[in-house]
Amino acid sequence: MSKGPGLFSDFGKKAKDLLNKDYTSDQQFSISSSSYTGVALVSNLVNKGGLSFGDVAAQYRHNNAVVDFKLDTESNILTTFTITDLLPSAKTVASFKLPDYNSGKLEVQYFHEHGALSTAVGLKKSPAVDFSATIGTPNIAFGAEASYLTSSGEFTKYNAGVNMTKPDSNASVILADKGDSLRVSYLHHLNQLNGGAVVGEIARKFSTNENTLTVGCSYLVDLHTLVKAKLNNHGNLGALVQHELRPKSFLTISGAFDTKALEKIPKFGLSLSLKP
Repeated sequence: MSKGPGLFSDFGKKAKDLLNKDYTSDQQFSISSSSYTGVALVSNLVNKGGLSFGDVAAQYRHNNAVVDFKLDTESNILTTFTITDLLPSAKTVASFKLPDYNSGKLEVQYFHEHGALSTAVGLKKSPAVDFSATIGTPNIAFGAEASYLTSSGEFTKYNAGVNMTKPDSNASVILADKGDSLRVSYLHHLNQLNGGAVVGEIARKFSTNENTLTVGCSYLVDLHTLVKAKLNNHGNLGALVQHELRPKSFLTISGAFDTKALEKIPKFGLSLSLKP
């Protein structure tokens, strides 16, 4: 694959992950294993609001092809085929979900040192068509994405943005929701945080004149323990501690608090991910 600006979906992803990844208010358990033959198995169990559900997933890798299979407790079967470099610098992804026979989708991604394209088409009559394009370099890129519904002849989504990346920082500006919202984010890695980072995000909704400012940080206590926290201007505070029990096995404890309504019961989540 060519080292270029990446896909539009990657714009602001580092800041978004720091503010959202691994935060949970549920109880989650997963165990995974892999073999030298290229087969990987993952079992997940989630308890949410007193209801439990889960899934079993399998993945098989061979050369430039990957096959993913997932079966959940609601009897849904999701199968995904991914082939890299079927054409030079291209990735092809085909997926379908049973028993929903209209859920099939075919996606083609093309990467160039100065741009990237992605097109996804639903495999049904009058499908939705998703398209995204970026142009630039790994340091600065401009991009846009859109979704077109062929049944009604309308665009259901169009967004545009710019993404800037340096070795120790990342910034993005994205105009989304058909121009109704603007999201600006900045992430910076600091040596003072032992390799952790600070992040700030401003989101504005023009139709409601609503602004949301969120700040967050991550701190590496040691080689095996990560602490994260975030707070927005609405008083929502989140924090988590993640400890690596053994290589690639993690225990994560997270909490969410409303600092403007301390009488509310805080939400706590627990995640245990094991890889023997």
